[in-house]
Amino acid sequence: MFRRLIMVAVIASCVLPAHAQVWPERSVKIIVPFPAGGPLDFTARLLAERLSARLGQPFLIENRAGVAGNVGTEAVAKAGADGYTLLFVLDTPLTAHPALYPNLAFDLERDFAPISIVATFSQMLVVHPSVPVHSLADFVRFAKQNRVTHGSGGAKGNPGYLTLEALRLQAGFDVVHVAYKGNPQVVADLVGGHVQAGFLATPSVVGLVKEGKLKGLTVSSMRRTPGAPDVPTVAEGGYQGFDIAFALVMLTPAKTPVSIRSRTRA
Repeated sequence: MFRRLIMVAVIASCVLPAHAQVWPERSVKIIVPFPAGGPLDFTARLLAERLSARLGQPFLIENRAGVAGNVGTEAVAKAGADGYTLLFVLDTPLTAHPALYPNLAFDLERDFAPISIVATFSQMLVVHPSVPVHSLADFVRFAKQNRVTHGSGGAKGNPGYLTLEALRLQAGFDVVHVAYKGNPQVVADLVGGHVQAGFLATPSVVGLVKEGKLKGLTVSSMRRTPGAPDVPTVAEGGYQGFDIAFALVMLTPAKTPVSIRSRTRA
């Protein structure tokens, strides 16, 4: 599904607008279906500033969180196709959630028109310094022998939940999943020692690992991340073929004119 999303975006990016547009004539709303303060929200606000400066109208962020991104995603699917409601979202509601939530009220191909894939990122497994582990192998052994609490930002289907589940099923251990409103809350409780572990967006925890406030055990991508070159990959830890990354994508409701979508690419 992730590859299909990439292909749809690439094909759309090759289509040029047929004529000039006066859009936007007023402010544009970007719905971010996760809480404020997380990596997605931070990137969305940078993107909104850039679009506002380039197109001469305010691009306003509206955080509409719920059910791991499904609530805000559904709102955009039902919005008008006039270019004044955009969606900035993790790819998971569009790629993984159809398998997890059988009654979704939106569909990638039916309800959305792609603008661009803005960024991709891996997940880093981090633990509180009090947890007596120093590697992925240590963590797996510890989790098989102890009750480990794992925090993630949202209901099932968020990136941290999905990545941990993939590792858990492959390595054969159990954890106690603790669902938070968003990643900022997970990070706060990890640093405070209220939860033991979390798979979180690598850019959001690299600084805390360098400061010694968290221990970084492994990253989910096939290659090590430049920001934390000393943290090995899951594949290096013995789980061959493990390669999980996520994307930040911008979309509009279906039938939004290609000329508007082209102007929105930052």
